[in-house]
Amino acid sequence: MDLNVLWFILIGVLYAGFFLLEGFDFGVGILLPFLGKNDKTRRMMINTIGPHWDGNEVWLLTAGGATFAAFPHWYATLFSGFYLALFLLLLTLIVRGVAFEFRSKDANLRWRALWDWSIFVGSLVPPLLLGVAFANMIRGIPIDATMTYTGGFFNLLNPYALVIGLMAVGICVLHGAIFLSLKTAGPLQAASQKTAWRVWPVAVVLVALAIIGTYLSTGIVASLGVNPGIEPIAGMIALLSAGYFIRKKQNAWAFVMTGLTIVLIVMTAFMIMFPAVMVSSTDPAYSLTIYNASSTPYTLRVMTIIALIFVPIVVGYQAWSFWVFRERITEQSALEY
Repeated sequence: MDLNVLWFILIGVLYAGFFLLEGFDFGVGILLPFLGKNDKTRRMMINTIGPHWDGNEVWLLTAGGATFAAFPHWYATLFSGFYLALFLLLLTLIVRGVAFEFRSKDANLRWRALWDWSIFVGSLVPPLLLGVAFANMIRGIPIDATMTYTGGFFNLLNPYALVIGLMAVGICVLHGAIFLSLKTAGPLQAASQKTAWRVWPVAVVLVALAIIGTYLSTGIVASLGVNPGIEPIAGMIALLSAGYFIRKKQNAWAFVMTGLTIVLIVMTAFMIMFPAVMVSSTDPAYSLTIYNASSTPYTLRVMTIIALIFVPIVVGYQAWSFWVFRERITEQSALEY
């Protein structure tokens, strides 16, 4: 395995980690106006993700940084072509982070309502946009011989990309509802379990539509980079199993199953793209690959050494933080947010 392949895999792992971890706190944020019936309940919901959301976002920042350093042409084409979409992504993530810190600085209900809706928008828009972005990278976008995106913003809003975006939102909501079931007690836990059971069939339908859309709307299946084998089927089985465990109120297993579904979906996406990182709909010969979009071998070697030192530290710190804040949030808990 050469370093180009290794860094393509590592970036895929970073995105899988991001959707696995940030997926549940996006889901909690989307559910905030619906399950948070009063200020106390909304504070309980925010406190379930309060110690984790910023650590979870590190995975996205690291994935972006790794893309910039390992595959600068991929980064340049992605950020110039998807400029408006990625600007909205960063803006909503910033507003969301500010909202977590500011909402409890004043007891005024209008003030808190403003930041609660900011959390909702900041949790809804990022998975939608990221789903749209990944769908377009797989489906293909107009890229010329100079690796320049020649389309506009509305080229990105095609039916296939919107289905993938909605699928990302649906899975995040399901993942978040199950997480709330694990982290809360009493009426909020009961409401979360009921919500997870209602959202689960919607998520199943959206994933099924995404699979069908990938076969019908892209040429990527006909020219598979790496055959994903049983991974798409395993992902669907994991999602169906989540429904079984939700019904049995075995929330830990349901959470594992939705997490497994997310990881398998991301792995499948990266495997069917390989070795392309962005497919050109203008001419397949103009597609960006892990070889024509990469940095020099020296840069990749240095990055590999740095990753071997710091990635275990980051993973260990994050695991420790989940252990420290493992207790359930109840109405008697001290609420920081």
